[in-house]
Amino acid sequence: MGARMRAHDWSASPLGAPETWPQALSSVVSLMLGSRFPMFAAWGPELGFLYNDAYAEILGDKHPAALGRRFRDIWHEIWDAITPYVTSAMAGEATWAENLPLTMNRRGYDERTYFTFSYSPIRDEAAIVRGMFCACTETTAKVKAEEALRASEARASGVLEGMGEGFMLLDHDFRILQMNAEGFRLEERLPDQVVGRSHWEVYPGSEFMPIGQMYLRAMQERIPLTLEHRYVWPDGHAAWLEVRAYPHPEGLALFYRDVTERREREDELREAEARFQAIANSIDQMVWSTRADGYHDYYNQRWYDFTGVTPGSTDGEEWEDIVHPEDRERTWKVWGESLATGEPYRIEYRLRHHSGQYRWTLGRALPMRDGAGLITRWFGTCTDIQDIVEAREVLARSREELEALVAERTADRDRMWRLSTDIMLVARYDATIEAVNPAWTSLLGWGERDLVGGAFMDLVHPDDVAATLAEVGKLSEGLTTLRFVNRYRHKDGSYRWLSWTAVPAENLIHAVGRDITAEKEAAQALADTEEALRQSQKMEAVGQLTGGIAHDFNNLLTGITGSLELMQTRMSQGRLTDLDRYMAAAQGASKRAAALTHRLLAFSRRQTLDPKPTDVNALIHGMEELIRRTVGPSVHIEVVGSAGLWSALVDSSQLENALLNLCINARDAMPDGGRITVETANRWLDDRIARERDMSVGQYLSLCVTDTGTGMTPDVIAKAFEPFFTTKPIGQGTGLGLSMIYGFVRQSGGQVRIYSEVGQGTTVCLYLPRHHGDAPGSERMPDLAGAPRAERGETVLVIDDEPSIRMLVTEVLEDLGYTAIEAADGPSGLRVLQSDARIDLLVTDVGLPGGMNGRQVADAARVTRPDLKVLFITGYAENAAVGNGYLDCGMQVLTKPFAMEALASRIRDLIEARPVRSGREPERDQ
Repeated sequence: MGARMRAHDWSASPLGAPETWPQALSSVVSLMLGSRFPMFAAWGPELGFLYNDAYAEILGDKHPAALGRRFRDIWHEIWDAITPYVTSAMAGEATWAENLPLTMNRRGYDERTYFTFSYSPIRDEAAIVRGMFCACTETTAKVKAEEALRASEARASGVLEGMGEGFMLLDHDFRILQMNAEGFRLEERLPDQVVGRSHWEVYPGSEFMPIGQMYLRAMQERIPLTLEHRYVWPDGHAAWLEVRAYPHPEGLALFYRDVTERREREDELREAEARFQAIANSIDQMVWSTRADGYHDYYNQRWYDFTGVTPGSTDGEEWEDIVHPEDRERTWKVWGESLATGEPYRIEYRLRHHSGQYRWTLGRALPMRDGAGLITRWFGTCTDIQDIVEAREVLARSREELEALVAERTADRDRMWRLSTDIMLVARYDATIEAVNPAWTSLLGWGERDLVGGAFMDLVHPDDVAATLAEVGKLSEGLTTLRFVNRYRHKDGSYRWLSWTAVPAENLIHAVGRDITAEKEAAQALADTEEALRQSQKMEAVGQLTGGIAHDFNNLLTGITGSLELMQTRMSQGRLTDLDRYMAAAQGASKRAAALTHRLLAFSRRQTLDPKPTDVNALIHGMEELIRRTVGPSVHIEVVGSAGLWSALVDSSQLENALLNLCINARDAMPDGGRITVETANRWLDDRIARERDMSVGQYLSLCVTDTGTGMTPDVIAKAFEPFFTTKPIGQGTGLGLSMIYGFVRQSGGQVRIYSEVGQGTTVCLYLPRHHGDAPGSERMPDLAGAPRAERGETVLVIDDEPSIRMLVTEVLEDLGYTAIEAADGPSGLRVLQSDARIDLLVTDVGLPGGMNGRQVADAARVTRPDLKVLFITGYAENAAVGNGYLDCGMQVLTKPFAMEALASRIRDLIEARPVRSGREPERDQ
């Protein structure tokens, strides 16, 4: 452009020769020519036009004639649009415009263009504005591209909103950025409940976990994805959705639609297909179908059973090979005529049977037509008529031969009718008797004259009428009766048991009845004998149990009463030195009596448990030495405690007793010595394993005892948990051990399973539900002398029908400084509770006389004393009475017999506990 300026004739330009230009203009021109950006300058009153090479491209055909001309003459078509900017620049104010639309004519036609530019004033040495300078950029392509993009997005948005399927756009963090109208319609939720929120927050549920993994894979690997899944919305309605996922710059685009109707139609189609298959395979005929052109593409199972060919081997025209060679030409001709005319197909021909012989069959087919009458398929059957063909041959014999044959067969039938010891009956469906054979007289005493014309229902036992009418109904529907049993009245008034076989005819029932009265009576006698034997065995087992219990209790009572008598004698004699020994003997006997009671309750599976969080590994460790001493030196004990074992909520005393019993059983199974392994582990049972073990799905810890002994047969395993069942000799086992263990574990919410192999050993596993929380350390029984004492005025109400217990509890309370109030039954105790007396704690037996048990008294008292603390004391398994294993807050239970130290500690703990809150808490919080 510099060379062009130097060669240009400036004589006609309002700018004059370049050497006359002022310094300000020359500086601007120098700057402009050295730049690669489009620039121009306009100078003087007439705004003479100067520009650089980059701007020449914008001028188009106006270049190079535009050099030195008036600015207005060059861009006269846009002058009105740019005049405000020019005026402002010449007034000394810089101006700026972005993407200004201008209609230019620079190539012989008008075109819409866009420019971003700035106009700056140019001042001379006197600081007077003499011209202006412009730096500009043509943005036509950019603006049109943006307009096209917006138009495309608008079209896309319109398409999305007009789609008949839902659309959802997810970002890379699975937030919902966009959803179309159909998506909101399917959701039935407002936009602010969906858009902007996480996909997993809008669609919670475990069923979306695998779907989310597939979405993530499609997003990461940039691959499309198509799937169908059933979704249940939060309001409960469900639908099958077909989802197509496509990678998108934002993340993932999902297109989905409700395909519930299609799925239902597909299910209906599959169900219809299954029904068709079931029907086709249930009938005696061979069923087949072809396309409209006669191509065979379906046979039912009866076809393959009859012919013995492999599936698919007779498709198309291959079925011709199993047609008898003499019948093939005729068969093809008839079939071809039906295909050509659409007339029904019917032919008799011989097919090769799977035995290798040919049998006559009847082939029939009908065409299926569409709404226009065009044939779409053929459905046909083949029926084995070999017997019919042979019968025709028989009928074709001479009349004499046929009559002789008929007479012979009739005679055979008549002989069977007369001589049969089973009763035979021909009757109508309304029960009217048409014919009976002579056996009715010998079996039931009724003659033919007594029965024909009457109703056989008149002879049916009243208790069997409904079942008999139902069976007649089945016969009327064409169903055959096999071994239907009912009772018919003998002429002497007694009843006989009959087993019937009957077949339906067009209007008649043909039936044969066999007398099974003797069989019925023998079966009943056998059942009565077996029941008597079972009762005898039960009574013998109960006798053995009660005899042993009576023996143990008598020994224990002798120890208690004898010790008390000696204590009384020594005290009357003033000899106090041996009292401690007698007291220890009495206490020891009473503790053994309590243990015996607990074992009996465990046997009955109704003991009152005291479940607490228990560290089973620590429990085993504490018992290990006792177990070793119990099983003896010939048995090696190995303990395998799982690291990180969960705690269990169980009665630790019962669990110790169960473990010791299992180890003793294991020892008895190894008379020559062996190994016992005690093992613990954490178990997570899924649906399949839980079903196999008859347990609920969840987390458990297992305690397993394994021996290397004689093992158990499946029959023994099946009976092992039954009360009184034992394989030990008489006098060496009561059959209660495993039964008590089973009762304790089941009552604790767990399960017991036995795994054994004869000669290899046995494993017994206790599965106990996991307790979420840590097991506390062992608690030391407090000393009564050091038990915390009552605060001033604290009062305890004691309700128990046993005077000795009331006396003992009251004395303990008074020794500790409490005021004690006694009541002998529920109503009298409730009257105290409904008075104004101060009561800080209620101590009550569960089983009480007077029409109210302890739980009822406590519930009634809490109507007026909602914060009342309650301690239940019971010697029975009264879980139901105290709330089916659940106690209200502020309630605890203490099982008799109990130590006085435990009673004192429990009383203080309850009184000092936080105030009673509403609701219920498990009994394990005692």
